[in-house]
Amino acid sequence: MSLRLLVVEGNARAAREAHEAGFGKTPSQSYADVLVSIAPDAVCDICLPADPGANLPNGRGLNEYDGVAVTGSALNIYDGGEAVERQLELARAIYASKTAFFGSCWGLQLAAAASGGTVLKNPIGREIGIARNIAPTEAGRGHPLLAGRSGAYDAPCTHLDIVVVPPGETIVLAANRFAPIQAAEIRYGGGVFWGVQYHPEFTLTELASILERRTGPLAREGIFTDEEQGKRYCAELRRLDQERERHDIAWRLGIQPELLDPQMRLTELRNWIELKVRPEKSRRGRA
Repeated sequence: MSLRLLVVEGNARAAREAHEAGFGKTPSQSYADVLVSIAPDAVCDICLPADPGANLPNGRGLNEYDGVAVTGSALNIYDGGEAVERQLELARAIYASKTAFFGSCWGLQLAAAASGGTVLKNPIGREIGIARNIAPTEAGRGHPLLAGRSGAYDAPCTHLDIVVVPPGETIVLAANRFAPIQAAEIRYGGGVFWGVQYHPEFTLTELASILERRTGPLAREGIFTDEEQGKRYCAELRRLDQERERHDIAWRLGIQPELLDPQMRLTELRNWIELKVRPEKSRRGRA
């Protein structure tokens, strides 16, 4: 029997359309394709809880899924509003359903806030492009989410917000200079969430499409010297993604092997599917 997965799109319509215009797919469509590349027997549905009137699964509907994954988002938890509140309610329902639960970036922030944690703007600024030198904690070195990760690794990222106060039942699995929680397990309401602050699902091409839309603001923040430098950087990311043997570009941009090898880059998603989703499916008698 096929795996049934639900991908929860964190973005409202405008942000989804902007991503699709630059990359050719919405974040949730891209995420679903990545999950199917890892688990070819998976069938993915997508839901859009940020949209008014969205038809969201209830507890019974969530129990029909073997796993739920939440994408990134341009929203901020602390801004509140209906688009955020609907997602917080959905996250609590996922926990209560005890369905295998994963999230990237916004997904981690959402799962933390829904279970009593606090998310705020990062006081040391934006982490964007590549999250450098992510180090597993002592707990993380033995945790199945990070099985196969080295003692320090890099990952695609784009975020301004971080989890500053974790919920009560949180195991911090990894951190770096920019974020005290780069990976975590959270237990709440009988459910278990695994998630990361970075984006293992992003290829360098998808990352380039995101950065390219923001070269102006990023130049004003001092991340690029000017828009032209930003565009050149994005062009090199795209070229390296197409020609992974270009060690000169990898050296110049500081791109580590784990970003060029899909097996390594997708470590957390692969571990979640194989070590959490499939066993949970079997436990529920749907093997």
